[in-house]
Amino acid sequence: MIKIEFLGPIKKESIFIEANNLKEVAAILQKDLELKEWLKNCAVAVNDKIVHSVDIPLKDGDKISLLPPVCGG
Repeated sequence: MIKIEFLGPIKKESIFIEANNLKEVAAILQKDLELKEWLKNCAVAVNDKIVHSVDIPLKDGDKISLLPPVCGG
């Protein structure tokens, strides 16, 4: 199982899914209309490391974090 955590203003509880890569995760998350807009703007981390490709392979126990953009000052 892969854990997906939603950080900041997304305000969703973590979920667990079966997926072999980030492309599969994206396809699953796109089905949630509330998340669909966030996915366009979020950075993605796998096991706390920012990634830039949806072809990243995943294994049981991996953690994916969706990091929305934030404003600071």
